[in-house]
Amino acid sequence: MTPGITVRRLDAAAYAELGPAFDELAAHALEPNPHMAPAAVSAATMLVPEEDIVVLCAWFSEALDFEQLIGVWALRRERGWRSGFAAALVSPLVPLYEVSSLPVIDRDHAETGARALMRYLAASSDLPHALILPVLPMEGSGFAALCEACRVTGSRIFPYERWTRPIMVPQPGEDSDHYLRRSLGSGYKKRMQQFRAVAKQGALTFRRSRGRAALEALDTFLALEAAGWKGEAGTAIACLPEDAAYFRRMAELFATADALQIDTLLLDGQVLAMGLFLDSGDRRHFLKITYDESQARHSPGRTLTIAMLQADLAGTPPAVLDSGAGEGVDAGTYVWGERRAMAHAIIRTGPGRTGAAEAAAYGRMWLRRLRTLINSRAPRRPRKEARP
Repeated sequence: MTPGITVRRLDAAAYAELGPAFDELAAHALEPNPHMAPAAVSAATMLVPEEDIVVLCAWFSEALDFEQLIGVWALRRERGWRSGFAAALVSPLVPLYEVSSLPVIDRDHAETGARALMRYLAASSDLPHALILPVLPMEGSGFAALCEACRVTGSRIFPYERWTRPIMVPQPGEDSDHYLRRSLGSGYKKRMQQFRAVAKQGALTFRRSRGRAALEALDTFLALEAAGWKGEAGTAIACLPEDAAYFRRMAELFATADALQIDTLLLDGQVLAMGLFLDSGDRRHFLKITYDESQARHSPGRTLTIAMLQADLAGTPPAVLDSGAGEGVDAGTYVWGERRAMAHAIIRTGPGRTGAAEAAAYGRMWLRRLRTLINSRAPRRPRKEARP
C-alpha cells in the first residue's frame, strides 16, 4: 500500500458516522461529489441492499494519533444484464439521480490518494475487477488523477458512449448580464426577450429555499412533477414508493447539513417551475427540475434557469454548477455556457482482460445506434389536420 496511506472498506452504517470528515474532504477536494457523501450513501440503502454497498476510504497518517480522510469511493455490487451477468462494481450507487462517478480525492494527495484506491481494488480478491461508471467526467483534475492511477496499476478505462454536459463556471466578479451574453452569444437577445415576455404576463417571482425551508418545499416539487406526463406514465418520483422514500431521505439528510436547495419560479403566485440542488464543497449540483406543463408556452424550465443564474451571480455563486444533464438532454436548452466531456465507461482494474461487462456495454451501445438509425429512416406519418 502507498506509504502513509491506508484504505479501509466500510459498510453504509459505519460510513454514516463520517459526515464531518467527509465535509472537510469535500472542502479541500479536487472535485466535490455529493453522491459520495455519507448522507447520499445512507439514503441509497432505501434502494440498494446494504450488503451490496462497498465504501472505500483512504486515510493519510503522519503520526500514530492522527488520520485525515483523503479519498472516498462509494460503489455497489451488481450482477445483472447491465454487467453481462458477471460480477461488477457500479458507481454512483443510484445512477438515476446521480451526477458523477468520480471518487472524491483531496487535492493535496491527488495522485497518491487515487492510486491507493485503485491499488486496493486491483488487489482485492473478493471484489469484482470491472467498475461500471455510467456518468464519468472525461476531463478535469479528478479524471486526470484517476487516469494516472489506472496507468500505475495497469488498469484500463473503456469509454463507450460520450456526450457533453452543460456546466457553469463564472469568472470572478462576473454579473449575470455579462455571463448570459457570453454563454448565449447570438441567441442572447431572443432568449432575454422570451424571459421578459413571461414577466409581462403577471408578477414573476423567484424564491430560493435552503435547508429546512427547502425540505418543506419538497412536497410541492414532487406534486408538480406528478401532475405532468410523468405522473400519467407512472414514472414520477411520487408514483414510485421506493424512489420517493430514497428521495425524501436524501433531501432530509442534506437539508440537515444545509446542503439542500430548491429554487421556485412563480407567476402571479402560481408555481411555474422548480429546481432541486445539492451542495458539496464549493460546487452545486443540479439534481432535478420540474415545471407546470399547462404553462409550457412560457418555457418555464428555460425561464427558471435564467432566474437561477441571476440569483447566483447577484450573490456568491458556486465555483462550478453542474447541470447533471445526461446523454439524452439537449445542451442548448440550458443557459450555462461551459461544457464538460462525459462518458459511460468501464474500468478494468489490474492487468485483466476485457470481459462480459464490456461486451454488454458495447452491445447496448450498438443496439441503441441501430434503433436510432431505423427510426431516422422510418417514414413519417402525415399529421392529422386540425379540426375547425
